[in-house]
Amino acid sequence: MTPAEFISKWCAVDLKERTASQSHFNDICRLLDIEDPITADPKGDWFTFEKGASKTGGGEGWADVWRKECFAWEYKGKKKDLDRAFAQLQQYAIALDNPPLLIVSDMDRFRIHTNWTNTVQEVHEFALDDLLDGATRDLLRNCFLDPERLKPAKTRQMLTEEAAEEFSQLAQRLRARGHEAHTVAHFVNRLVFCMFAEDVRLLPDHMFTKMLKASIKAPARFEQNASKLFAAMHKGGDLDFTPIEWFNGGLFDDDSAFPLEREDIDNLIVAAELDWSEIDPSILGTLFERGLDPDKRSQLGAHYTDRDKIMQIVEPVIIRPLMAEWETVRAKIEEALAKAEKATGGAKTRAETEAKRLQAEWHERLRNFRVLDPACGSGNFLYLSLLALKDIEHRTNLEAEALSPTLAARFPSSGPENVLGIELNPYAAELARVSVWIGEIQWMRRNGFEAAKNPILKPLSNIENRDAIVVFDESESVWKEANWPLANVIVGNPPFLGGKSMRRTLGEESTSVIRRVYDGRLAAFSDLVCYWFEKARLLIEDGEVERCGFVATKAIAKNANLPVLVRLSEVAAIYDAWQNEPWVVDGAAVRVSLVCFASKDSEIPTLRLNGATAKNINPNLTSGLDTTKVARLNENASSVFIGVQQSGPLTVDR
Repeated sequence: MTPAEFISKWCAVDLKERTASQSHFNDICRLLDIEDPITADPKGDWFTFEKGASKTGGGEGWADVWRKECFAWEYKGKKKDLDRAFAQLQQYAIALDNPPLLIVSDMDRFRIHTNWTNTVQEVHEFALDDLLDGATRDLLRNCFLDPERLKPAKTRQMLTEEAAEEFSQLAQRLRARGHEAHTVAHFVNRLVFCMFAEDVRLLPDHMFTKMLKASIKAPARFEQNASKLFAAMHKGGDLDFTPIEWFNGGLFDDDSAFPLEREDIDNLIVAAELDWSEIDPSILGTLFERGLDPDKRSQLGAHYTDRDKIMQIVEPVIIRPLMAEWETVRAKIEEALAKAEKATGGAKTRAETEAKRLQAEWHERLRNFRVLDPACGSGNFLYLSLLALKDIEHRTNLEAEALSPTLAARFPSSGPENVLGIELNPYAAELARVSVWIGEIQWMRRNGFEAAKNPILKPLSNIENRDAIVVFDESESVWKEANWPLANVIVGNPPFLGGKSMRRTLGEESTSVIRRVYDGRLAAFSDLVCYWFEKARLLIEDGEVERCGFVATKAIAKNANLPVLVRLSEVAAIYDAWQNEPWVVDGAAVRVSLVCFASKDSEIPTLRLNGATAKNINPNLTSGLDTTKVARLNENASSVFIGVQQSGPLTVDR
């Protein structure tokens, strides 16, 4: 079929979507000289019409056409809303193995959305007449034969690095003018969120960019212009006859803004031209914290921990156990549905009701599931934990729907309230909230759902700015052990500080307070990270927490730190560990250990050490013989000396 023949035929067709879509797609295959689905794959294993289960809202299949590892394609009738078609594909993408391309068409228009993980999304749109152009046909042919050619070059990490660089310069200039560092950070966080809100269309009509461009002509008006916008976002309302949603959440708690100079506004306009909808919250906080916190300026441009490393904790603590739980629930649902299939009357109704009850219980389990990071920094663990929970909820919803149309997929109920954080650094704590807010909105949009409203930003008091280890009880004028909020699991990357460096870094008083509060439970020279392990151990022993996973210094399994894991192993099982992994701490590359553990009374997942299945994992993070139980030889008493060891820096003044 020639391009002219294809265009001539389909420009005249006015049939409904269901009647015309398969014929239209088969003609596309003929136009591109590609076998149609039935010819290429009669069994429908990798290229098929109406892929997947019946849709809850009616119709057959999660996608009108699906080609494995290439695309999912959804049709709408002529002049229908392609955004709705795209939203439907997004909702079902996870059940379609997340194809790299999501394509929508009304037979006159074609829109190709890239869908690769961790890349900035691109959209290619063309009309029927554009198929006369060989380049357009090549673009469409690549969707079938070589989708990698459409993969965007820019990653979300690259985009986020660019954005952080622009804002770090602005923050430094504002501090140099005498503005207090915390208020500068709060102001910059507002600007960041405004750019994101504009690009995801929560702020209408490019309002923030228009405000910047209006201010460039008269920089003295910026403060007043920004204050008007922040005031509207605080409570919702109109700005220049344009309705503004209610945002607040604590980020827009007043209308204060700083005066900016022409150079500052120029920087912001450059930053606003980036695609903020694709910013990566897994590194956003870390990169922006370095620009906003004066104590971390030296780390600008340094390395940061990527999401794959964080997932080495999130996967075994959250994803793997919850998906194992779901398999058990799913088997029970299938059993109930099988009974309903064979039964009639009241017995059929009771079996169907049981299947719905099991689905509702699972949904409630996820809605109430809480993840705590008691050293959350700028929120990278919280963000990825939230995404993991939302992906699990969405995937299991679709799997339930596939089992029976009576088990309709539910609107996502997990959200920012599912993640809890404690962080001592106020810059990092606010950035953690911003990262979680952005991550929630991005996930909803990418999966075809509307973001929450009234307000758009729920207050995140569940991310606390305080000490996670000790607290001063003013009523008794005494330091006590800090409490952690109730959670199902705990994850995180507690601060790395050797036991011998604590006094030098934290100060004499703070170090003495911590050691006094935990006296009798931890050795005096335990690394700081050990205090997080000890608190988690006690929570597991008391049955308040199901599982934990921490990043620790490589020394966690030896010397003064080893007794911490020995005590932990008495009440918990270490089920997933990495002895010696690369990590990034304060911009520096280091080697760490990753330790995941659960109550011995719980169902212990398959043991894995350094990524391989293990028969057992000892307190010193080895498998096989437990050498931590080896006793000292009495014969060596008064005979063997450990020798001279360097402890701390050796400084020679002259």
